[in-house]
Amino acid sequence: MSHFPPEVPPPLYVPPPSEAPPKEVIAMAWSAPPGWLLRGWRDMAAHPAISLFYGLAFWCMALILGAVFRANPEYTMTIASGCLLVGPFLAMGLYEVSRRRELGLAAGFASSMTCWKSHLRSMGLLVGVLIVLELLWGRASLVVIAVFFNTGMPSSVGVVQAVFNPDNLEFVLAYTLVGGAFAALVFAITVVSIPMILDRDTDAITAAIGSIEVVVTQPGVMLLWGALIVALVAMALLLPWAIGLVLVGPLLGHATWHAYRGSVRWL
Repeated sequence: MSHFPPEVPPPLYVPPPSEAPPKEVIAMAWSAPPGWLLRGWRDMAAHPAISLFYGLAFWCMALILGAVFRANPEYTMTIASGCLLVGPFLAMGLYEVSRRRELGLAAGFASSMTCWKSHLRSMGLLVGVLIVLELLWGRASLVVIAVFFNTGMPSSVGVVQAVFNPDNLEFVLAYTLVGGAFAALVFAITVVSIPMILDRDTDAITAAIGSIEVVVTQPGVMLLWGALIVALVAMALLLPWAIGLVLVGPLLGHATWHAYRGSVRWL
């Protein structure tokens, strides 16, 4: 007979309460995304010089990326990583302009260029996550090319003809599925996370989870919003020298702030 006292089970672990501010996702109508674009256009009209600066910045990034792809395709992913480092900070400047205009505050170039300073830690972590996803996307692309591409690696000049060769139909389908999955994940993580960091100084993880929650809760409206973004960017890129990005870049930046304000309510 044992003389040891019976073992007492350890207490159940109770996680500490979340320090994130309470919020809820707003039910949105199908007309919401066009409304965000309209409000974004009004922000652009109210601050044309600031919007033009950011539009030119986005346009220059696209020109550099395109030039590197044509001259040295092997460095395209490196330049794309640089764009991922710079792009979110540029976008935050546009969000700051829309935020100040919404609050009735003066919006200036200086405030839009420095608004990220007090959110550097959260922004740095979020950008780091995006770069990791981009690297994973690049690795997955190489695997898809190695497995499904049947006509040899194309040059940067003949890439369109090679990709859409009937012999590479399986490649096109596989690449579309893999690329679409990564694009959907990036969209879900970022659709309202950066405006949330700017507005409430939330940490990157909370902002990313909140952004995913918006997409999961309102998938139809957010799918429409994503389709509008893709369509506008595609039309901008199809213009000579992709000059349409000078307009579409800041428009989508301002509209993204209104997408955040129209999808998240703080309690």
